[in-house]
Amino acid sequence: MGTLSIGFIGAGNMAAAMIGGLSESGVDSSQLYVADPDKEKTSALAAAFGVNVCDQNQSLLDRCDVAVLAVKPQVMKSVLQPLKVKPEQLLLSIAAGVRSDTLQSWLGQPCAIVRSMPNTPALVQCGATGLYANQHVSTQQRQQTEQIMSAIGISIWLEHESQLDAVTAVSGSGPAYFFYMMEAIEAAGVELGLSAENSRTLTLQTALGAAKLALNTDEKTAELRARVTSPGGTTAAAIEYMQSQQGLDKIKQAVSAAYTRSQQLAEQLADS
Repeated sequence: MGTLSIGFIGAGNMAAAMIGGLSESGVDSSQLYVADPDKEKTSALAAAFGVNVCDQNQSLLDRCDVAVLAVKPQVMKSVLQPLKVKPEQLLLSIAAGVRSDTLQSWLGQPCAIVRSMPNTPALVQCGATGLYANQHVSTQQRQQTEQIMSAIGISIWLEHESQLDAVTAVSGSGPAYFFYMMEAIEAAGVELGLSAENSRTLTLQTALGAAKLALNTDEKTAELRARVTSPGGTTAAAIEYMQSQQGLDKIKQAVSAAYTRSQQLAEQLADS
């Protein structure tokens, strides 16, 4: 990543995950900066990764090529309005629901902005992130963004900013869907006579194995599911029951509900 200096406004879990990933990928601590009113969090990051701590957000901006906006959407406006951004500076927002034109209006000037929607597996460098660049982002800044986000997992570029609502529904909220299903399978295993520890171990390893298998083949997920489902067998009994309860449709409706809520939140933040 050369001599690129990267600052984090906000020191929460996602910022910590990105800093940890960047450090593991070989970025020198002298290139990393963080600012946050919570001195306990910044001190912890300085102790763990040797990052530079800035007392003020503007001080961080003055030192960095890329500034990662890692504060909660509800406080983003108050954080951005006092700031002065350099024309050549890239802002990388990881705040859900805050559109790029809204960010620009709060800053009061045209800015190179990339919006991203990472998810919580970024905490173990296994995230999935959607990216959208506004018209001021250069090819070089796109490459810089890819280098930064590769430290926490995979990322994809989106043609339209509105598609970030779909990313939010699919991968942003997605880990909770799988946790919810794993929770149910664990509980079922216990009810069927397994110990809680054994049921958890089997459930988590099965989820991991299924995901790895899907990632390592060109087969569609429907085909993979069919391969496990022998006619008249145990898997078929489970799948047939879920189909009788319109399980697939219910899951799609749940994802659509997340998508609708993402749109609503973006509208509310734009009007605030």
